[in-house]
Amino acid sequence: MAALMLQGTGSDVGKSVLVAALCRALANRGLRVRPFKPQNMSNNAAVTVDGGEIGRAQALQAIACRTPPHSDMNPVLLKPQTDRSSQLIVHGRVRGTLGSGNFREARGALMAEVLESYARLRAQCDIVIVEGAGSPAEINLRTGDIANMGFARAANVPVILIGDIDRGGVIASLIGTRAVIEPEDAAMVRGFLINKFRGDPALFEDGYRAIEQRSGWPGFGVIPWLKAAARLPSEDAVILERPADPRDGRRLIACPILPRISNFDDLDPLKLESGIELMMVPPGRPIPAEAAVIVLPGSKATIADLAALRAEGWDIDILAHHRRGGPIIGLCGGYQMLGRRIADPLGVEGVPAAIDGLGLLDVETTLSPAKTLRHVRGKALGAAIEGYEMHMGETRGPGIERPFARLEDGTRDGAINAAGNVIGSYLHGLFGSAEMRRAFLARIGVAGGGRDYTADVDAALDEIAAEFAAHADIDGLLRIATSDA
Repeated sequence: MAALMLQGTGSDVGKSVLVAALCRALANRGLRVRPFKPQNMSNNAAVTVDGGEIGRAQALQAIACRTPPHSDMNPVLLKPQTDRSSQLIVHGRVRGTLGSGNFREARGALMAEVLESYARLRAQCDIVIVEGAGSPAEINLRTGDIANMGFARAANVPVILIGDIDRGGVIASLIGTRAVIEPEDAAMVRGFLINKFRGDPALFEDGYRAIEQRSGWPGFGVIPWLKAAARLPSEDAVILERPADPRDGRRLIACPILPRISNFDDLDPLKLESGIELMMVPPGRPIPAEAAVIVLPGSKATIADLAALRAEGWDIDILAHHRRGGPIIGLCGGYQMLGRRIADPLGVEGVPAAIDGLGLLDVETTLSPAKTLRHVRGKALGAAIEGYEMHMGETRGPGIERPFARLEDGTRDGAINAAGNVIGSYLHGLFGSAEMRRAFLARIGVAGGGRDYTADVDAALDEIAAEFAAHADIDGLLRIATSDA
């Protein structure tokens, strides 16, 4: 029973992807591997086999390990609702809300539960690969830390530090981390990896040796830019900062980037389609009039995000698109926004409030503390579908008498208007089904749905694992994981 933790010199250095790559590389060697992240902060989540929820990255890493996602893989999940508060998920279930005032104290008290999950995982496998969060160099957050060195020291898990050479300053970031963290924390670090390298690695040889000499940590490889990672589900909102523009000949599907957008990886399978260009529309830009479809995504703060949507003027764009007969689909929070009204009488998302919806579906939503988490199968638009529900609140009204989907358990989901061009659904993961993509895209005159998204993700995991294995000293990493166990 071994363990190794990958931490980074900062956010978005590629920790999640490298953990997935290492997990798949070790699984390909015949090892029983499990992923683990003590604390994650993300509004992209997945439903687990035990009926809980974890961060999307850990669900992907479970796939890399060829094992079902379980709530123990991410025992603490924070889902931001406002700039100063987050919904707290512990062992896959909602436990309340953390604000900036009680964040550190409450977080530190969760260490025992984090260690319980870690112990359960470790007992069922050969090796656990742990992902840190943010950076251990954020020494202002060290007190009560359960995400990085606080966990590593409590569980006695050796650490490999990842530096991102693509953003520049990788030598300073690694050596600087060594300089600012406590000596006891630095002692947990057994080496480093350089990530996202482009070009000839020989050009970085002197820099690599300088890091080794000045930090005292050995290097375990220079990992190239992993192109296949672009085919993996998105977790971090950083990806939303790079909007694409439509290409000639493709039909445009536009999705506005709401302040508390969640589960935007729902749209990733559309990237497989050669006839589609997916545009994530950032604040300050209108939704293009040439969009063939507008998608309203999930939200962790539906009322606040609907107000933000109106402040951007996107409601005007959406209603104009509707008047032209253009298709609109709302997923989860986006479905709620398409209705006539959303009420939050108990202050589930903050202070009690209510807001008029866009009025494109004849439904109303009342938010409540109870959270629906379940996997579902059924049929919609004449196609087989599979996905999961992850929402708070109940939607009622005449509109649900025209459901979007009929599920295998006899229940119905969502609503579709009489004209058939406005769809609302609580189901995440809809577009992962090739059959469903084909049926949906046929409505806008695009032939598609030929590729299996699940198989494509699995192939991408094999590709990044092979690249990682070709450039990293996996045997050396295993020796550290085993000797320190």
